[in-house]
Amino acid sequence: METVFILINIIIMLALIGLLFYMQKKHVSFSKRVLTGLGLGIVLGAFLQLAYSSDSVIVSTSTDWFNIVGRGYVSLLMMIVIPLVMVSIIQSIINLEKSSELGKMSAWIIGILVATAMVAAVVGVGAASVFNLDASQIEAGQAENDRGLALEERLGTVQDLTIPQQIVSFIPSNPFLDMTGARATSTIAVVIFSIFIGVAVLGVRKKQPEQAKIFVDWVNAVYAVVMRIVTLILRLTPYGILGLMANTVANTDVAGILELGKFVGASYVALLVMFIIHLIVVGLFGLNPFTFLRKVLPVLGFAFTSRSSAGTIPLNIQAQKNSLGVHQGIANMSASFGATIGQNGCAGIYPAMLAVMIAPSQGIDPLSPGFLVQLVLIVGIASFGIAGVGGGATFAALIVLSSMNLPVALAGLLISVEPLIDMGRTALNVNGAMVSGTLTSRIMNKLNLKTFNDPNAIEKETGL
Repeated sequence: METVFILINIIIMLALIGLLFYMQKKHVSFSKRVLTGLGLGIVLGAFLQLAYSSDSVIVSTSTDWFNIVGRGYVSLLMMIVIPLVMVSIIQSIINLEKSSELGKMSAWIIGILVATAMVAAVVGVGAASVFNLDASQIEAGQAENDRGLALEERLGTVQDLTIPQQIVSFIPSNPFLDMTGARATSTIAVVIFSIFIGVAVLGVRKKQPEQAKIFVDWVNAVYAVVMRIVTLILRLTPYGILGLMANTVANTDVAGILELGKFVGASYVALLVMFIIHLIVVGLFGLNPFTFLRKVLPVLGFAFTSRSSAGTIPLNIQAQKNSLGVHQGIANMSASFGATIGQNGCAGIYPAMLAVMIAPSQGIDPLSPGFLVQLVLIVGIASFGIAGVGGGATFAALIVLSSMNLPVALAGLLISVEPLIDMGRTALNVNGAMVSGTLTSRIMNKLNLKTFNDPNAIEKETGL
């Protein structure tokens, strides 16, 4: 009988995929198809949750099949991330009018990312205080205790690294290894390697213009092919979001969420406040925040369901360049840096909330000026090098809590609601990267306002 129910669930999924394909054939806009996929995924996941319960064999088997659509799509995006980052950065640099623009571009992008991460830490402190969160109020079961022990073990891998050593870890000693994504800082290492190639080409152009021209033509050809691959993959976004969202909702631990509802609520209030701050900042730079929000929603929808900042890089670059009118080089760099540096959700809000929750258990007043200043500064420094995949927030929490001399094991108390909160955190991370790209482009007078204000820009440019 279980096989019959599983088959029915798969048929339902195929029917929903067919509906999205029909919408594509009818030329329904990309944004509407993405949001429809998100909504259908929630409905399907809720149906599985209510009909069978999240821990049933039927749900686990059905979602395993759904993963072909959901996680398969994420794998395709991850496949193109490193080639896209590498060729985009090189191509952007060799097409710069002035090489001095590279330094300004990088400084503004990184500065905005780190500054907003520090603001996010303050928001996290405020949310934890308003909701009166205290780690001692949460009961620990076997899973929570096991998680706490695992965090303490993992701490050993990062605790001995000083800030200078963390910065050194960004530098690629073996760029080909980093192209496999072997390290948490692989993306930024590839960016650095690509910058060196681009700058080298600028030098060769002055002394050996013919050789430089051959290389530039080759890079431009590879870039055109890579971007075509990106477009082909991005057309699958509505289907990927459908599969990812259905799986997430179907496997959600409702009991755990109810038990830790206060923390979940506080987290999403903090995330919402930070989103609003992003929009206010966009408005302060003379841009319509509602136009910005409407254009980034499809990207945020994927970030929310996939929980992968790195996996969202292709969508991020496309949306910034084709929909927001951000300069190509700035879009490439902000999306790449934003997957590793200054993540507002994972490296800003989350560690700050944990620190405020845990401090009272150690006899520390979390609202004392000394504690708060130290926390915000450590969050800013630690926001470098957070892995752009699920679990990056844990890495950030380990660094911040250990630097504040707070026990990291208590962070294991939140294991049951981690996936749910991580969805919102990832969306905020990606939004922060897009804000940094948009503002940097605006500051450097490279923002195409006509594209930014065009409601149909992304469909016109990409045919999505």
